[in-house]
Amino acid sequence: MTMAAGELPPAEPLFLARPDGARFALFHAPAGPCRAAVLYLHPFAEEMNRARRMAALQARALAADGVAVLQLDLHGCGDSSGDFADATWDGWLGDVAHAVDWLRARCGVPVTLWGLRLGALLALAHARRDPAIAALLLWQPVLGGATHLTQFLRLRVAGDMLGNAEKSGGTAALRAALSGGATLEVAGYMLAPALALGMEAVDGAALVPHCPVHWIDVTSSPERGLAPASLRVAEAWRAAGVAVGLQQVAGEPFWNTQEVAVCPALIDATLAALSAPEPCHA
Repeated sequence: MTMAAGELPPAEPLFLARPDGARFALFHAPAGPCRAAVLYLHPFAEEMNRARRMAALQARALAADGVAVLQLDLHGCGDSSGDFADATWDGWLGDVAHAVDWLRARCGVPVTLWGLRLGALLALAHARRDPAIAALLLWQPVLGGATHLTQFLRLRVAGDMLGNAEKSGGTAALRAALSGGATLEVAGYMLAPALALGMEAVDGAALVPHCPVHWIDVTSSPERGLAPASLRVAEAWRAAGVAVGLQQVAGEPFWNTQEVAVCPALIDATLAALSAPEPCHA
């Protein structure tokens, strides 16, 4: 793993003012002249906490390479104001827009959006609204908001089955409750309809980017090759004229491991991708 982060100053903690409270962020100043700026968008729920170490390592590595990085905690997440139950998909998009504006003003260079898992879907959604986004860096992107919501709701179903087999009505019943206005507790998180139904409606594959895309998947079995679904979406975007670099690296799914895990190959691949003049096709 290539990184000279030991020469960097500590990240600067700050709060970005929003109408409904403040958003916590960490700004990593670049070593030397700023050649680019990157906004990190974290994954959903507990995946955010499990990915903190990797996000910090990558941010430091990018800063050491002359790239300014802003790590943003979305509304109701991390150290930002509000509770998770207060979050909405449109509100999160507003947080991203505000952070992009702040980073552009601070650094004076175009901004790249770096999203992990659901953060990648959020990055795609924002990029459709902002033609000035320079590029997208997608780590193991979630492309179907509905599928991701189903996977999350299954945690509630599993918990209900362990506690009381008669209590669980499956994900369809939980979706019906959300559609009826109920807020649900899922794996310790209070999920409100405005967030659940908002993310459910987003189809990342249909959000054809206007900018170059660096897409990196992580796999513990590299011999399996890239996932067919990833290949299909990348080819569709390329057919629409998008420069897409799609690759995979070997490593553990650090966003979903019980113990803190890191993926050095992902850090190196990211540094190489953002240093290239344009994405390299898989």
